[in-house]
Amino acid sequence: MRIDVAGGRITAVTAGAPRGGVVLPGLTLPGFANAHSHAFHRALRGRTHHERGTFWTWRERMYTLASRLDPDTYYRLARGVYAEMVLGGYTSVGEFHYLHHAPGGKPYADPNAMGAALRQAAADAGIRLTLLDACYLAGGIGVKPDEVQRRFSDGSASAWASRVALLKEDELFRVGGAIHSVRAVPEDDLSEVDSGTPGNRPLHIHLSEQRAENEQCEAATGFTPTGLLWDNGVLEDRLTVVHATHLTDRDVRWLGEFRVGACFCPTTERDLGDGIGPARALRDAGVRLSIGSDSNAVVDAFEEIRALELNDRLASEERGRFSAEELLEAGTHHATIGWGEVGALAVGAGADFVTVTLDSVRTAGIEPSGVLFAASGSDVRHVVVAGREVVRDGAHLLIDRPETVLAKEIEALWRS
Repeated sequence: MRIDVAGGRITAVTAGAPRGGVVLPGLTLPGFANAHSHAFHRALRGRTHHERGTFWTWRERMYTLASRLDPDTYYRLARGVYAEMVLGGYTSVGEFHYLHHAPGGKPYADPNAMGAALRQAAADAGIRLTLLDACYLAGGIGVKPDEVQRRFSDGSASAWASRVALLKEDELFRVGGAIHSVRAVPEDDLSEVDSGTPGNRPLHIHLSEQRAENEQCEAATGFTPTGLLWDNGVLEDRLTVVHATHLTDRDVRWLGEFRVGACFCPTTERDLGDGIGPARALRDAGVRLSIGSDSNAVVDAFEEIRALELNDRLASEERGRFSAEELLEAGTHHATIGWGEVGALAVGAGADFVTVTLDSVRTAGIEPSGVLFAASGSDVRHVVVAGREVVRDGAHLLIDRPETVLAKEIEALWRS
């Protein structure tokens, strides 16, 4: 099979072509889409398991980390994080970005300095980036932001929209919007964040990740978080709800009716003990599924993709919940972060593809159709993004030894 590329797009796909050009030995798939990431959470990996802990104690450690970052340190850390993603097979990432300002909430001279740091880090790592700039106005329903959370807040939805409007897109960088959660954006501001996000760009929200979020929302508004979005006209086909773990049957019907997307982050959801969301029920209702690495406790597209099936098996006590085609569709759903032209090995599509070895100890002897159940990120040998070779023979071509970059920056953050 020959894939011809020009101008970052696939111009021809020819079966039975003579061997020539750059030969990619193994199974070549469309590049994977990481639809939900918090890059700075990568520095928490392996550091949140003392004295067992809970979601809420994990969050406090995350806040400690957030208080130590500035544009320079965030740039250096994110370079390593995004390089790790490309090595694992991701060719685009949706960065759910809420760490906006200096400590105490004072804007930097460039009000988008933190977003610019992420943009440059992604460019260095050779990955497409959608900055899902998050509005974050409250520390909880009816609660003002605390000292750390003031870094996340623009003070009002209109001020958030004005700052986001200053961001300019380019070939590998796009901008979307995000409602952090119904805890962090008051009901009266939900529609303003929706309208403040351009209509041709994605809008995301953390939704029903924890039962406590549902309980607080219902006590304050009489609605589940999904119902609150419905009541405020925010449910729409460009919206992606992240986690969607604790949903009622009515929630599922609402999300399906409006053709909302749902991003599952199984490795983070199990790391935090969130629970298992109703992936199959959502897919059957008409919801588009995608996957994300979220806290980056694990960065491995294969692990996230197969967990959709394996988690649903645990919840339903049945096998065969998703076909391989459905799983691949979820793993390559770049449209949910605004890259609708990416995700297929077809003429006109963005030239993003990943080649997986079929002769490692994990993949030896498998049927190619079973690669999503057998391979890991370590089996990714070659990665091309927008027609540019970024990984060759398992090595990142743009950033030397990303593991060294990560080790240096993470150690420095925790020593500060």
